Amino acid sequence: MPRVNWARQTPTWREARPGLIEGALKRAEARPSGNWFVLAASSEVRADRPFGRTVAGIELVAWRTQDGALHVGPGACPHLGAPLCLAAVDEGRLVCRWHGLSLSSKGFPGWDPYPAYDDGVLAWVRLDSVGGEEPLPAPVIPPRPALSTSVAAVMTAVGTCEPTDVVANRLDPWHGAWFHPYSFAHLDVLEAPVDPLPEDDRFTVEVTFKVAGRVGVPVQVAFSCPEPRTVVMHILSGEGATSVVETHATPLDADPFGRPRTAVIEATIAFSDRRGFALARTAAPLLRPAMRFAAARLWKDDLAYAERRYELRTTGRLPS
Repeated sequence: MPRVNWARQTPTWREARPGLIEGALKRAEARPSGNWFVLAASSEVRADRPFGRTVAGIELVAWRTQDGALHVGPGACPHLGAPLCLAAVDEGRLVCRWHGLSLSSKGFPGWDPYPAYDDGVLAWVRLDSVGGEEPLPAPVIPPRPALSTSVAAVMTAVGTCEPTDVVANRLDPWHGAWFHPYSFAHLDVLEAPVDPLPEDDRFTVEVTFKVAGRVGVPVQVAFSCPEPRTVVMHILSGEGATSVVETHATPLDADPFGRPRTAVIEATIAFSDRRGFALARTAAPLLRPAMRFAAARLWKDDLAYAERRYELRTTGRLPS
């Protein structure tokens, strides 16, 4: 890549119009989710121990039965409220550590499991009391490369904001080369939606992913929102075409000051048709930490962006 003076890049503030970003955000939030929320990476829910997380203020526990199936239930024991995230898992049943109450995926009086879905990369839970929409039998999952020929990694980060602030960040591709100069260069937004039909509601971007020094990989990508809390980046052309990065914003519980917290659960599903990629896949356990590190580095900055947006929005100071 040619050398670029960061301060002398072509400014993008004229194109990154607040109204355009807000319009795309509102259209995304109007799409149905079927009340599904991403709970965690699929790999985080194991057969030998439960996984706990509070989603939209609801305490949850997830576990697997002996057949590997995912199950999610209320996080408090129906006996005296013990935290089931600390329970034992025995033959696919949760065994409470306070008094030994054994709970199965079929439920117990006063304790009913929630619909759950495992897509092979992410674990989902359906919370109808929170979503308030018409329930869907499965979450809205965007097209992905086949998992059998790709490498998937999931990164989770938590910020003090709401899901709308995370989604708004991703619907502003113009900030990439300015805010993340260590990762992106030569960014050009080719297409931005202005009240289009839902199927055309996407941002198309040419950008160079930095590898090391002045070496980069030019690609064309598209950002779109299949449902209110998800932004997907599809690589359309260039190295890794058909790979996807799914950014899911999951509301959690409030922090000690009553401010909302949101988990950014980002799944990267990488694919390449190069012959060497099949060999690289055998090193997937080594690749995944590097993929998670790259995502976490970006979200360290982007969560600051989202948290700042939340602060401005909730105090009436967000420009429009």
